[in-house]
Amino acid sequence: MSGNQAALRYWQRVRVLTLALLLLWLAVTVGVVVFARELSTISVWGWPVHFYLAAQGVTLVYLGITGAYALAMKRIDALSRMESRNES
Repeated sequence: MSGNQAALRYWQRVRVLTLALLLLWLAVTVGVVVFARELSTISVWGWPVHFYLAAQGVTLVYLGITGAYALAMKRIDALSRMESRNES
């Protein structure tokens, strides 16, 4: 595999990861807003679930997305380095 093909493969992996995580971010963000009325009938510790999700839950999901991105990029970078070593 040439260096150009390896770079294309690397960036393809990065784009797929980024797209997947952005779609998850969008689904969580829009989901809380779209289903707020249905979620307002459920209470957790006296607070409506839609309030809890907007105030705390969504922020934790965003933190999880950031952590997942960091771990996945670490693996993608390691895989790319391993492929480049095997190439030479």
